[in-house]
Order: sequence, then structure tokens, then C-alpha cells
Amino acid sequence: MKKYILILLSCILFLGGGMIGNHSLKKEKIELSYPSFLEAVEQKQVEEVVLEDNKNTFQAILKENPDLSYTVPNPHTENFTEFLLIHGIIVSYGQNNVINTIVKIVFVGAIIGAVVWYIRRGNTASNLIKNSNKKEKAENAITLSEVAGNAEAKSMVQDVIEFIKHPEKYSAIGARMPRGLLFYGPPGTGKTLMAKAIAGEAKVPFYAMSGSDFVQMYVGVGASRVRSLFQKAKKNEKAVIFIDEIDAIGKKRARSVSASNDERDQTLNALLTEMSGFHDNSGIIVIGATNRLDTLDEALLRPGRFDRQIEIGLPDIHARKHILSLYAGKKPFSDDVSLEELARQTVCFSGAMLENLINEAAIIAANDKKSVIHRDHIDKAFYTVIAGAPKMDRSYITERDRKITAYHEAGHALVTSLLLPEHYISKVTIIPSVRGAGGFNLSIPKDTMFQSRTQLLAGIQVLLAGRVSEELIFGSDEITTGASNDIQKASSFIVDYINKFGMDPDMGLFNIEVLEEGHDNMLIDRCRTLMNELYEDTKKLLKSNLEALEDITAELLAKESLSGEDIARILKPQPFIS
Repeated sequence: MKKYILILLSCILFLGGGMIGNHSLKKEKIELSYPSFLEAVEQKQVEEVVLEDNKNTFQAILKENPDLSYTVPNPHTENFTEFLLIHGIIVSYGQNNVINTIVKIVFVGAIIGAVVWYIRRGNTASNLIKNSNKKEKAENAITLSEVAGNAEAKSMVQDVIEFIKHPEKYSAIGARMPRGLLFYGPPGTGKTLMAKAIAGEAKVPFYAMSGSDFVQMYVGVGASRVRSLFQKAKKNEKAVIFIDEIDAIGKKRARSVSASNDERDQTLNALLTEMSGFHDNSGIIVIGATNRLDTLDEALLRPGRFDRQIEIGLPDIHARKHILSLYAGKKPFSDDVSLEELARQTVCFSGAMLENLINEAAIIAANDKKSVIHRDHIDKAFYTVIAGAPKMDRSYITERDRKITAYHEAGHALVTSLLLPEHYISKVTIIPSVRGAGGFNLSIPKDTMFQSRTQLLAGIQVLLAGRVSEELIFGSDEITTGASNDIQKASSFIVDYINKFGMDPDMGLFNIEVLEEGHDNMLIDRCRTLMNELYEDTKKLLKSNLEALEDITAELLAKESLSGEDIARILKPQPFIS
């Protein structure tokens, strides 16, 4: 490649030099006296005169031989140009030699600069290939004991670790080591940590790259990176190769012939070829990670490629407590902080969110100039992670807006207490957040494997309760846009209730998505009918418990934020009517 570039550079310089020197080499120059020049003018033999500033000579071109240029002394008289024009001679003005020299230097420099830029751009692509692989040092190894939760996933990788450490034990019985593992699950659940733990337990090098690192603007760079990565791993005989965000190169291949698809296909083909080229029990394992298993190409998922697909899911309550204890062990906490209670409140939190929660609490404590982290620091961090930081300036909020928000959030809290008493109401607030929420109601469900039909319908009613409260108190003409997010969630739940879970008696056990287009109206009509029925049921429920709604609202307006214990205290003397 460099040979061709040097040839190209030589050609450009030759042609460029030729173009620059062409004008000066075109005419042969001969000395001519001024009287001889005047005689030639009188005889009408002069075709053209070229005058140059600040020069004591000028160039004359005769009609009989235009290829010759005569150098004539310049008289520097005032009417010399007029004299030439009167005699029908073409007068042109040449540039100073200094300017000519500068132009030549700039032109040649621009050509050389352009070629150097091109070569360096090529070297950049080459460097991308050579310097892309990141190797973790063994002394910083992570072990499975540092990975909290995901007991099933850890048990599924134990034999892979044994395979790497003691391949002869499995070869004796004819077993083959899996070529690849594929970790899938929500973001922040510890897929990278699990891959590092496998390498740490097996005491082998860990090579990590992101799928997006393989896809570049230069076609072929991604495939070269794959080959380079595997070559480095093979030099160690045993290694773990981890490719995060593998869907960046492993998505289902499209039929488009665009350059980006061509590069992605080449990279994917190179990866598949390298994985197929492993010898059985070679000691090298490839681990991919993705948030979307359904988007991956089937060729990646077949046996002999990523043999095992392992879900790395959200932690349960026991795993959350373990994760919190790992992060809390590095920070000072006061006695009023209960990690067990915090684990119960953080349903649906990933490991990364839990780490962020503890870190936010530590930052808040440091800002308060405290030496330990207290419960109120945890609470502030919790709601910052969930809903965003509270707005400091609330001067623009009118008293009517506060009342609307208070009734709206009180409706959510009351219906949650009536229909889903097993849910833990963590906080109800009318303090707006920087994310745009006017207030929020945080209720935490229990850790369960399934949801019943009753729970699904009750959850939809809880979402509708905010709008229902506004209508009951302020009238149907004064309902607000504050329920937009609730309506969106309720609509999504009700579609799943009917279509995905098959729980609606009228629609029955049938998923309408398997049919061809044209049947959506049936689903929409049923969703709208059921939504209206649930809305009316929620309205009846709140009408029957209007006093409790008023009590919660009054305390919300007074305190702005209420805990679950506050809600329970307010509702305790109330005789509920369902």
C-alpha cells in the first residue's frame, strides 16, 4: 500500500512541478535593445508586451516568432503604456518573481500536505486495529465471591471455569468445552463483572472490547480487529475474550448493501470464522453480552458458536442486600440505616443502580459535612435516583396547582392502599422534580414471580386514580394534563392484559398479533371499553372513600411529602368502603 502511495506522490509532484514551471519554460528569452524595440514597434512587428512591477526590464513577443521572448530595458516613462496601446500592442502584467516563488512553494506544500494527511489517515485505521485490544492484568482479578446474586448464572459458569483450569478431566470423558457464552439481561445487572470473575477464577488473561469498537468508517478494520484480538488471545493458550454490546456487530443481517452493513457483515463473518476455528478444549472462551437477545443473528446462537445463553437478571431482595452490603462495607454508615429495609425498598433496582444510590448518599453526606451516612441521606439519594432532584425554586407554582397535584397524588396513594395493600408505599410528594414531574407516588410491590388478574386490574386502577380524583374534586371540565404519563402506562398494561396474557373473558385466550393486519380495531375497541369500565369502578371507589381522600390531601398540602407510615396513620381510623 505504501509503495502505491509513494508512486502517487511522485506523479503528483512531477505534474505539479510541470504545471508551475510550464509558463516559465514555454518561451526562450533573448536580450533586445530599447532602440531596436522601438524600430520593431514602428514596423508593427510587436505582438505583446509583458510589464512587471518594480523591474527594469519587460518582455516583448514578436509576431514572426511567438515562441521567443525578448528582454527589453524598461524606460519607465509616464506615457509608455499609452504608446504601446496606440500602436495596437497587447499589454499584459506579469507577477513579481518573489510572488511566483511563494506561489510555487505554497502549491507544492499543499500537495505534499495532502499526501501526508492521506498516509496518516491510513495509519490511523491501522493503529485502530493494532491498539484496540484491552487486557486485564491478573493481579487485579475479580472472583465470583464478589458477584452478588445471580446464583443460577454463577452455577452455569462453574463448569466453564473448571474446563479452562482442568481440561483433561473433561477430555477423558469426551466432553467439549463450550465455544462461547452469551450473557443477556437488562443494563447494569453485572454482565461485565461476571465475565471478569470467570477470568479471575480461572486465572487467565481477560481481553475486553465493545462491539462498537469493531465497527468503523473504514471497511475491513472491524474484521482485522477481530483477527488481531483472537491472535493475541491464542498466544496465551488460555484466555477469556469478552465482547460487550455484541449486538453492535451481531444484529440480524439485513439485505441492504450500504457500506455500514458491509463493514458489520465482514466483522460478524470474521468473528464466526474465528470461533469455528477453535480446537476442542483449547482453553479460550468467548463471552458476549447484550441487552437484546432477540436482535442477534441466528448464526451467533447456533451450537458451536455461543453454546450457552445465560440470563443475568435483576437481583432479588437477598441479592440486593448482598450487593448493598458489598458497597456499604467501603463507606461509614450510621446505626439508623437498615440495609435490609433498603433492599426491600429497591425492587427492580439493578446492581449499577444500587451502587449509584450508595454513592449519591455518600455525596449528600459529604455536602452536609457529615462523617457518616445517615438515613435521611439515603432517602434523599433514593428519590434523586428515582425521580430526579427536587426543584429549589417553586415560586411559580400557584396554590391551585398545589391542590390539583395533592388530590392527584392522594388518589394514587388511597387506591393503592385499598386495592393493593401488599404494596409498600414508600413516599408521596407534591414537590416537583427537575425531570418535570409535578409530584410522584412511589409504591413498591413485593418480590413475586407472577401477577394475578386481580393485581393487574388493580394496578391499572391505581394509575387512573389521579385523573379520577381531579374529576371528582374539580369537575370534568377542569381535568389537567398531569395524568398523561399515567394514561400511557395504563394503556400499555391493558393491551398486555388482553392481548399478551389472555386474561380478558370477552377476547379469550388469543393473541391478535398472530393475525394479518386489519384486526387492530377489535383490540382497540375492547381496550377502550375495559379502560372506561375500570375508570368508572375507580370513580365509585374514591366517591365511597372521599373523606380519606380529603384527609391525605390536607396533610400533603401541609407537609408536601408523606411516608408510608404517614399514610397508614391517616387511614387507620377510616372505615374503608370497597
